[in-house]
Amino acid sequence: MDAGAAGAGSAGSAPSAPSAPSGSSTPWVPLAALNMRVRRRLSLFLNVQSLVAADWTTLAEELGFEYLEIRHLEAYPNPTGRLLDAWEGRPDASVGRLLELLAKLGRHDALEELGPSIEEDCQKYILKQQQEESEKPVQVPAVDSSIPRTVGLAGITTLDDPLGQVPERFDAFICYCPSDIQFVQEMIRQLEQTNYRLKLCVSDRDVLPGTCVWSIASELIEKRCRRMVVVVSDDYLQSKECDFQTKFALSLCPGAHQKRLIPIKYKVMKKEFPSILRFITVCDYTNPCTKSWFWIRLAKALSLP
Repeated sequence: MDAGAAGAGSAGSAPSAPSAPSGSSTPWVPLAALNMRVRRRLSLFLNVQSLVAADWTTLAEELGFEYLEIRHLEAYPNPTGRLLDAWEGRPDASVGRLLELLAKLGRHDALEELGPSIEEDCQKYILKQQQEESEKPVQVPAVDSSIPRTVGLAGITTLDDPLGQVPERFDAFICYCPSDIQFVQEMIRQLEQTNYRLKLCVSDRDVLPGTCVWSIASELIEKRCRRMVVVVSDDYLQSKECDFQTKFALSLCPGAHQKRLIPIKYKVMKKEFPSILRFITVCDYTNPCTKSWFWIRLAKALSLP
């Protein structure tokens, strides 16, 4: 008689399981607390596919795994073990959630058999956490206050509030090389000093000296600017700073779904256009047929919410 059939035979009466008592210590304990012995024994119950008892595929669906993910797990000799490993990296992976789903699926046979071992693993985990917490050195307030905080940087632009209460914000961060500054100045005239009234973040004009350029760029691109305009040229391809800014912006919106990054080609290039920008629509200033629409299109794109 396999484990699946055993689950069907006992579905009518739910025995006392670790998930039942309200005072159980298991609900908040992460799945990582379960050792290999418990995982292997659970696999003996769920790996066996049966028409009358829920198996690992049903558990996978309850955990939110998609069809293709489940098909991928089928290729492993121990799909239950692989399922638990995959689920462990998700925020809702806890022992309490596992016990709840096993009860929901009627696998009281597994709960009855493994309940004591699961409770034992959870108690070991809790004791270990308490021991590690007690061994931590006590931090006095003076020492704690010196720990760097990851809040937004303050006082990095010319109009910033030094106390960080009202950070300066922009419509677009301009990624450019120093050799392309003349075109950036034309961009300022066309977009800031006209009826568009857009506000651009130009490093040489707006950023105060004295802070790490990588930290400033990250702060401005992610938190202060709604868009980023990339002025692409041959010199841009050689700039490590521009490369960092572009890749950082792309990491914030993979696939450009949020239209956050806008590449501009303002002069003929001798080198090949960067491959990481080819999938994004380019605003081409070099095309005489569309040049008259260039600033209108760019301004509209930067004005989007």
